[in-house]
Amino acid sequence: MAKQLRRSQTDRNVAGVCGGIADYLGIDPTAVRLGWVFFTLMGGSGLLAYIICMIVIPSE
Repeated sequence: MAKQLRRSQTDRNVAGVCGGIADYLGIDPTAVRLGWVFFTLMGGSGLLAYIICMIVIPSE
């Protein structure tokens, strides 16, 4: 079965988006979170993308 992108229920700080993406890509969730913070600080696009991901990506 193919791997599916889902928001994490166990590795979550806000909505589980970063934990789910990290699980899907097989990387450390801290790296994904730092990327979100970087994009948020560089003009706010990270915050908008996070909100969109919360709505679009289904939960586990």
